[in-house]
Amino acid sequence: MNLPNKLTIIRVMMIPLYLIFMLIPQIPYGRIVAGIIFTVAAVTDALDGYIARKNNLITNFGKFMDPLADKILVCSALICFVDLGLMPGWIAIIIIAREFIVSGFRLIASDNGIVLAAGWWGKIKTIVQIIMSVMLTVDLDFEFINILEVIFVYLALALTIISMMDYLIKNRSLLFTNTNK
Repeated sequence: MNLPNKLTIIRVMMIPLYLIFMLIPQIPYGRIVAGIIFTVAAVTDALDGYIARKNNLITNFGKFMDPLADKILVCSALICFVDLGLMPGWIAIIIIAREFIVSGFRLIASDNGIVLAAGWWGKIKTIVQIIMSVMLTVDLDFEFINILEVIFVYLALALTIISMMDYLIKNRSLLFTNTNK
C-alpha cells in the first residue's frame, strides 16, 4: 500500500477519535484535542492528494476512499455542530447535500470517462469549511471569536452554494449525456 493510501486510512481512523474528544465533555481539553485531530486530518487530505499526483501514485482505492474519507470527516463534524447547538441543522443539511450532489456528478462523469477537477470556488469553500470546523470544534468562548464563528458558518454556507452552482453550470452537459453503450 502506498503512502497516499496510508494517509487516507489514517484520516479515516482519526474520525472516531475526533468524535470521542468532541462529544465527551468529561475529557479534559477534549475540544482542543478534537480541533488538533481535525486539523491533522485536513492536512493529511491535502498531503495525500499532493503526494499521489506528484509521484503518480493514484490508485482506484485512493480515488474511492479519499473523497469518502473527506465526506465522512466533514459530515461527522457538521452533525456534531448541530448536536451541540453550534450550527443550525438546515445549514448542515445544505452543506452535506452539496457534497452528495457533487459526488453524484463525479460518478456520472466517471461513467463517461471524464475526470472532473475541483474548481477554485470548491477549493475556497473547503478552506473556509476547515477554518469554520476548527473554530467550532475548539469553540473558544470569547465574544470576538464567537462573532468570527458565525461569520465563517454563513461564509461556508454561501461558498457551498456558490461552488455547487458553479460546478453544476460548468458540468450541466453531463446531465444530458447519453450513457447507453
